[in-house]
Amino acid sequence: LYSARQFAPGWPRCLDVPTVDQLDLNNQYSPSRSANFSQRMGTAYVLVATDGERSMWICRPTWISFHFNLFLTDATDLPLHFQKGNLFLIDCEILEGVPATELNGHRQQISAPLCLLYLNPKGEMIPIAIQLTQSPGPESPIFVPSDSEWDWTLAKFWVRNGTFHIHEVLTHLLHTHLVVEVFTLATLRQLPMCHPVYKLLLPHTRYTLHINTLGRVRLFGPGGLIDQATATGYPGLSVLLAKGLSKLTYSSLCLPDDLQERGVATLPNYYYKDDGMKLWGAMESFIYGIISYYYPRDDDIKGDPELQAWIKEIFTEGLLGRKSSGFPSSLETVTQLIKLLTMMIYNCSVRHASVNNGQFDFGAWMPNYPSSMRKTPPTTKGTATLENILETLPDVSTTCSTLLILWLLSQEPGDRRPLGHYPDEHFTEDVPKTLIGAFQRRLAEISKEIEERNKSLPLPYTYLYPPEIENSTAI
Repeated sequence: LYSARQFAPGWPRCLDVPTVDQLDLNNQYSPSRSANFSQRMGTAYVLVATDGERSMWICRPTWISFHFNLFLTDATDLPLHFQKGNLFLIDCEILEGVPATELNGHRQQISAPLCLLYLNPKGEMIPIAIQLTQSPGPESPIFVPSDSEWDWTLAKFWVRNGTFHIHEVLTHLLHTHLVVEVFTLATLRQLPMCHPVYKLLLPHTRYTLHINTLGRVRLFGPGGLIDQATATGYPGLSVLLAKGLSKLTYSSLCLPDDLQERGVATLPNYYYKDDGMKLWGAMESFIYGIISYYYPRDDDIKGDPELQAWIKEIFTEGLLGRKSSGFPSSLETVTQLIKLLTMMIYNCSVRHASVNNGQFDFGAWMPNYPSSMRKTPPTTKGTATLENILETLPDVSTTCSTLLILWLLSQEPGDRRPLGHYPDEHFTEDVPKTLIGAFQRRLAEISKEIEERNKSLPLPYTYLYPPEIENSTAI
């Protein structure tokens, strides 16, 4: 049952099962969860299939009447001198060369913009310059806030479109769903049920094979909802995902390393960082206790053939044997295993919650999260108008399809297990049971800290609130 295949060239290998009906019952959604999710999926397909008049009624574009001030905060008077560490760059270079598809009979457009951001003294990140292609020159002007309102607005929409593709295909699909599936398959294939790493990871793999198999059929596979709603379609998505995997590094999946490498480890008002580091620390402490109990010496790690076969499969099948990823292909020390397992459980649970749970909140306002663009980026300034912008943003049908995807993924289908809840007792010894209790108490403390912090925020950050984080990538 747990044989693997490559769904598309350049992708991580995945479970070789065509439909969820052919999954082992232990890996399928429970009947109640399956019924709820299927009902919502059916609703989505019915709404996508409705005629144009009905679609326009569902997604009436009331956003036209609002002021387009969507990308962080507009800069007005730029400082003459920037302090060290106050400039940041959004670089969508990975989108260059990704092919666009046709939607509703019209060729869509993809660009690879760059956006320069300034961290002002108030701790706000504001955009101060946007270039819409990777090729500077007369036909790729740099847009700034002092340009006309519509020029600056359109430039920001292009940046949001670029970050839409990167977020959905790489940050969400690749870095959580597909990478986690590799961890899941290797665990089921290489580790016996009595193995301590199997017992530790199993709760964090719950329902992952079901949602990913369903996703390949209904969502991100050929003819799926994403194929009908994004500028990449399935062909462009495959190209982008393969490019993303070729650049994926081990450090980018480890939160502390990733924050340092991106230069945002001390960024103020970055609540994903603040909450994420607390949760990473709680997990690391929990996993340290478990692994140190079963593997007191480094030689115990080196001498475990099942553990070595497990990590080798992850490196070979997930990273396709690419040494430049920095991903370990063997395990030598207790410390190395603790970091690896912390990364895995974090990505299965916390990271997925952070990139999935807020999609509808921020994407339901279509101009803030456009899934396609119908016209090419402007090559000169002074040409953007409201009419031109409306002709560039996605049409109503595409918008409806995208909103329904985001709505579907934001709906909790029930039968969930919050982070740290382990009703199926796999560990029988007193030491791991005590460690589980300590982990749960620390999660409760973090929950209270987040509750207190959020009381003072005009827009509370709740996506890493532990009771709302599922143990596994299950939706």
